[in-house]
Amino acid sequence: MGDRVEDIVKPQLSGGLRTSDGRWLTHWDGRAIQARTIDPAVGIHRARLHQALLEQLPPQALQAGVKVDDSSSIAADLVVGADGIGSVVRRGIYPGHAGPVYAGATAWRGICDPHGDAEIGITWGRGTEFGIVPLEDGRIYWYASKLAEQAEFYDDERAAVLETFGGWHAPIAELVQKTETVLRHDIFHLGEPLPSYVDGNVALLGDAAHAMTPNLGQGACQALEDAAVLRVALSRHPNDVAAALAHYDRQRRPRSQAVARASLAAGRYMSNLTNPVAVALRNSLLRLTPTGVSIRQMARFARWEPN
Repeated sequence: MGDRVEDIVKPQLSGGLRTSDGRWLTHWDGRAIQARTIDPAVGIHRARLHQALLEQLPPQALQAGVKVDDSSSIAADLVVGADGIGSVVRRGIYPGHAGPVYAGATAWRGICDPHGDAEIGITWGRGTEFGIVPLEDGRIYWYASKLAEQAEFYDDERAAVLETFGGWHAPIAELVQKTETVLRHDIFHLGEPLPSYVDGNVALLGDAAHAMTPNLGQGACQALEDAAVLRVALSRHPNDVAAALAHYDRQRRPRSQAVARASLAAGRYMSNLTNPVAVALRNSLLRLTPTGVSIRQMARFARWEPN
């Protein structure tokens, strides 16, 4: 699907981290990243990616609107539980697991209509973060997050975003003001790692297996890696589901759980800092970090080859 996806993504050729007043903490050049044989980040609307995936399926392969609950019964050679952070399949395998836990932060998201040139960027304040990702059709995806009590919702979520981020550097306020729909969700993750992603002929995939905080932007990326490796595992062991799933678990669990830990740490020690001294120290360290070191840190998550 590489060619199809390349037609609908927006390569992010430059970007970086800033403070709320617009000063750069670190800035990277996508061409320099590519020179180190790392593909650049790309922006794609989830609905466009879903459509591209669906187009590869035979029409009869998808049955929408089917509810799965604890009383559901199905006979299959393989069951893939890709049913999200509140996975029913995971509960069936691990009924005693703690399940999703609140990460201590809430997030807003929106899509702004075409807004000229913009580059991918993340801005950090004190316990606050705002991100910008240009999409291929000229629209801008943005997100905002802050530390908050769970379920602390507002009647006007756009106004709540502007109250916190409206005084930050351009074009943050304008992006929010020009967004028709602002989504608001508290952030949850699996605080207790699973001992395995497989049980018999059942495999967990994506958030069902390793729901993580969004601080590294790796949640959906890890789900895509899961799917790719599961496909390879099944092709290597076409007549032995147990061997295929053992291969899948061996490859994916260490990698995805390491990314989940790193993502949680990135929030705790970077964007979620509130102490003014700690924030100043963080900013100083980032400004002093050479670009090459930053790129190598990115490569830890952006590049991975299964064994």
